[in-house]
Amino acid sequence: MNRIEKLFETKPERVLNVYFTAGYPKLNDTLGIMQSLEKSGADLIEVGIPFSDPVADGPTIQESNGVALANGMTVKLLFEQLAELRKSVSIPVVLMGYINPIVQYGVEAFCKKCQEVGVDGLILPDLPMFEYMEVYKPVFDAHGLLNIFLITPQTSEARIREIDNNSKGFIYMVSSASTTGAKTGISTDQEAYFARVKAMNLKNPTLIGFGISNKETFDKACANANGAIIGSAFIKAITQEGDLDSNIEKFIKDIKE
Repeated sequence: MNRIEKLFETKPERVLNVYFTAGYPKLNDTLGIMQSLEKSGADLIEVGIPFSDPVADGPTIQESNGVALANGMTVKLLFEQLAELRKSVSIPVVLMGYINPIVQYGVEAFCKKCQEVGVDGLILPDLPMFEYMEVYKPVFDAHGLLNIFLITPQTSEARIREIDNNSKGFIYMVSSASTTGAKTGISTDQEAYFARVKAMNLKNPTLIGFGISNKETFDKACANANGAIIGSAFIKAITQEGDLDSNIEKFIKDIKE
């Protein structure tokens, strides 16, 4: 069983998935941030692969992508940084990125490296379902990688059912039709969307992302799903001055306690 599936089997609620961009704020911070996240109480780690045109992301994450690329982060270097990952990090790890850098690296080679270093799944917002099913799924499956799909308030019930039937791990519930970090708080319209999805009784757990930034929004998301994903607010926390490890510990503590 994949680590992501094991996580939701042992902890079906209040799962905290934290996103950050590899190579940010400094090039070699990647593994240290992951170690601090696990130590501080994160349940799942989502590592962003820097890309020059991260279309799903708002200004905070876009800026972190630009800094990471300027620092010299590449897919090849990321795998080198993650070579010793499983000696110090035991929680599930997902790589989030866009399909272009993966195709340039070579899909088979990329999936093989993911398996070697201990990555559990991928989130690729610009990978269409039909292309995944026809081209990529056999390769992902061969290397034990779960593909995590996103849904939005505009996603039809039929489409959500299709995603639920063709994926494992969890479904990424985008809270609104905007980019990451664009909104704070949760509206009544969003709560109606959460309730609609919850009533579908999907086989996969759901995690709510986009607009989750503090304890209040995390708690509200957890009342409507199996947990939540925090990205932009965490990027801001690790951008602050001071000790990186202490900043991470305080951020996670403030969210969870």
